[in-house]
Amino acid sequence: MDKLKAWIHAFRLRTLPLSFSGIIFGSFIAYNDGIWDSLIFGFAMLTTVLFQILSNLANDLGDSLKGTDNLDRVGPTRAVQSGKISMREMKNAVILFSILSIISAVALIFISSEGKGSSFFVFYLILALLSIFAAITYTIGKKAYGYNGLGDVFVFIFFGLVSTIGVYNLYPERIDLSNFKWEILLPAASIGFLSVAVLNLNNMRDRINDEKVGKNTLVVKMGGNIAKIYHAVLILLSIIFWSIYLVYFHGNNPWLYILLFPALMLLLHVRRVLQIRTERSFDPELKVVALTTFAASIFFALSIILNQF
Repeated sequence: MDKLKAWIHAFRLRTLPLSFSGIIFGSFIAYNDGIWDSLIFGFAMLTTVLFQILSNLANDLGDSLKGTDNLDRVGPTRAVQSGKISMREMKNAVILFSILSIISAVALIFISSEGKGSSFFVFYLILALLSIFAAITYTIGKKAYGYNGLGDVFVFIFFGLVSTIGVYNLYPERIDLSNFKWEILLPAASIGFLSVAVLNLNNMRDRINDEKVGKNTLVVKMGGNIAKIYHAVLILLSIIFWSIYLVYFHGNNPWLYILLFPALMLLLHVRRVLQIRTERSFDPELKVVALTTFAASIFFALSIILNQF
């Protein structure tokens, strides 16, 4: 029973709602366009869960291998660090979830590729493999990009652009530049900024220990005070992109006013972050941004459904 609890803890279930957000936004934009498919949505949600768990397990393993998870770390104790899961067991789990992720991704691509040609299948297969590679190499390997200040870029790309735009383009019967929905870049970027904001909070919390062990995150490079300003910019850009998209492309949907609530929550969050003086105080704010982003995606989905009646 203790081992099962250790694995559930290692999965870091609190990170899952954020990973769902881009999938929900992209899918319900498709729903609004009349190209919904429940099977595609289900497999997209399953695939993103597996990708996220893989990323969490790989991070646990990589940070343990590099000595980043130590007694000085402020965040929650990791599974390998605690000794409840061995290094070998975690390596096997990373391999297992890599296999499960690719199986789920291939099934998703196969279901959505009917009538779209082999190039569509190959493109999305490469995208899936790159997602798995990015999940693993964030902390694993001699050139782990999370240790060189590139985590923010990759999170923006995969959690924002790939998640939102990628899932949307699984739904149409055909895909080409003539019918590409360019406006989806706005909500995709918004989700990307919020996802980077969560990573930034994590890195602000762990800044002192990361600097000691040579994990040169963007926060370590910028310093704590500039990182707070950077964080505020990320949140504000997200709200601006989000607002532009809703006003210009969904302005006739009165239900979207419910999205003012998560926007207000994020502004209050920024105020609290700018006032934080101790690294440990950043940890509760991680949940605030992750759950607010998820709530915004749910509110968006509900507003789209309600506007159909």
